[in-house]
Amino acid sequence: MIDNYIFDFDGTLMDTQGVILATIKKTISDMHLPPRTEAQCKSIIGIRTDDAAAVLYPELQNFNPEFAKVFRVNYDLLKDQIPITPFPHVLDTLAKVRDASHPMAIATSRRHASVVEFLQGMGIEGWFEMIVGADDVVNGKPSPEPVLKILEALDWNPEKTLVVGDAPVDIMMGKGAGCQTCAVTYGNGSIEGLKAVGPDYIIDHFNDLPIE
Repeated sequence: MIDNYIFDFDGTLMDTQGVILATIKKTISDMHLPPRTEAQCKSIIGIRTDDAAAVLYPELQNFNPEFAKVFRVNYDLLKDQIPITPFPHVLDTLAKVRDASHPMAIATSRRHASVVEFLQGMGIEGWFEMIVGADDVVNGKPSPEPVLKILEALDWNPEKTLVVGDAPVDIMMGKGAGCQTCAVTYGNGSIEGLKAVGPDYIIDHFNDLPIE
């Protein structure tokens, strides 16, 4: 039984891959870092910007703050140049979840204010009981902290809560919090990587979301 829903944002609700990859590549170029493949760049989508450099460049010590600073400057430069839209059927399916009286929340590696800005632009900010962004937690994904914070604040039963995301770190986060999990295959994570972490559901389209 599913009573509550916790959604990832980038790659699950919103198609932001284009602008994020462009930002990563520009940041690497601006900082004169060794190049990384498209797959390597995609692998950090879903991880907090403050933690991303350690994944891309594990050989570099104490490099995260500088990389994150340049990344954010570049993102602000590029975000209005590359279209960012919801994935197909996201808005109508979220409306169905809401109309079925299931509370919803968001746990994301994007900063809180940025998520609110997107939701306000679509007129759906009020659909979510709580938003936990990268700057709202000490430990980001795959730590269960973002989900645990929502469960505690809203008094949700983890066994009746579905965490939905496109990356293995989303599924690991949800499972670590004792929740049910659902992987979407159209985002940034590979199907093989998603299957490897054992989600309860795997869906190819957002409107295949289990709604009870």
